[in-house]
Amino acid sequence: MRNVAVVKNEVLIRTGAVASASATDGRTRDRVAQLLLERGSATAAELGVCLGLSPAAIRKHLDAMLAESLVEARESRRKGPRGRGRPAKTFVLTAAARESFPHFYDGIATAALRWIAQHHGPEGVTAFASAQVVALEERCRAALEEAGDDPMARAEALAEALTAEGYAANASTIASGGQLCQHHCPVAHVAAEFPQLCDAETEVISRLIGTHVQRLATIAHGDGVCTTHIPAIPRPTTPPPLKNGLKTATLRTDT
Repeated sequence: MRNVAVVKNEVLIRTGAVASASATDGRTRDRVAQLLLERGSATAAELGVCLGLSPAAIRKHLDAMLAESLVEARESRRKGPRGRGRPAKTFVLTAAARESFPHFYDGIATAALRWIAQHHGPEGVTAFASAQVVALEERCRAALEEAGDDPMARAEALAEALTAEGYAANASTIASGGQLCQHHCPVAHVAAEFPQLCDAETEVISRLIGTHVQRLATIAHGDGVCTTHIPAIPRPTTPPPLKNGLKTATLRTDT
């Protein structure tokens, strides 16, 4: 029998080799994606020339990227008379692949709000924030149609609707009522400078749940979760018992 230590060592070597190959593949695909981003489109042969790899090696990576919907293949347009054989395929990045590259949406949104604040004051920012949540409120209201009037039932339905919108939300009952937690905020970086966005969202939550709510924490201000408190609805007090058909009276002794 082979020494157990030797076998383990061979397994570790193979595992390390697989991990190294996987990392190399990942780096090559990143380079392929970067080239397609810069060029707009390219054939496997063109990519191979740029990266110093054979067309067959490039096709292996392109096939993997096709399977993951990161690229799509198109028939290349040839100028002049068409030669023999199939025309070479041109590869382009999909919208999903482009989303993996850095974007500057937050910077543009912040700059736009600064312009609004400069020319229209804080009231202009508030009006803009309120307008931005109108569509969200309409979609969530449609999802709450069968939730009834109970605030917690509506909060749970709202949490599901917000999760579908990308907020990763959940609702729970606590001693003082309930709370709605949002574990993701799509506008956190912008809201850090313009809290009117958080205020507008809180007003939407209040209207949808049907009761006053209070924001306790926000991701925009450094908290881990956006937390909204839903106060418990006070229950009506039971009237005092009747004696001989009459309410009991309390005698004052301070006169």
